[in-house]
Amino acid sequence: MPSPYTTPFTLQPLTAERGEDFWRVSDSVARERRYLCWHEIPAELSAAYVRSQLEQDAPHLLLLDGGQVVGWCDVAPHPRPAHNHRGTLGMGLLPSHRGMGLGGWLLENTLALAERRGYHRVELTVRADNEHAIRLYQRHGFQTEGRQRDAVRMDGFHDLLLMARLRAPR
Repeated sequence: MPSPYTTPFTLQPLTAERGEDFWRVSDSVARERRYLCWHEIPAELSAAYVRSQLEQDAPHLLLLDGGQVVGWCDVAPHPRPAHNHRGTLGMGLLPSHRGMGLGGWLLENTLALAERRGYHRVELTVRADNEHAIRLYQRHGFQTEGRQRDAVRMDGFHDLLLMARLRAPR
């Protein structure tokens, strides 16, 4: 996936060797207490998630600045056979790499990978006060399907929006 940027940004599929780098970035974003529904991400839980993503060949891309992982976007498959056409999207970028258009590039490529792997529906939850992310998801075809009131308690209660994107009919 060639970069549209003049700096050395690249996208790379998740590998076992990059699992710890993924954990460091996702844990850093979680500790901001604004974007993920985690206060922190335990290393052992992240390692199990990485193993699961790799075993299932799940769409999971890492954003690199030079050789350093600075973001990710993934689609976690649903485990039940009746739901295997859908997955749950998660993504995050380090603060230093936000507002540059990198999230859109990362999301676009992850969604394309999910479609190639047969996902018909990609869904997510996002805090209702995260206007930047909501606009990003809307630009990429996600629609709001519902609202969960006071769904997250992290420095107060916060609503979550349920959003999803369906693959266009062929």
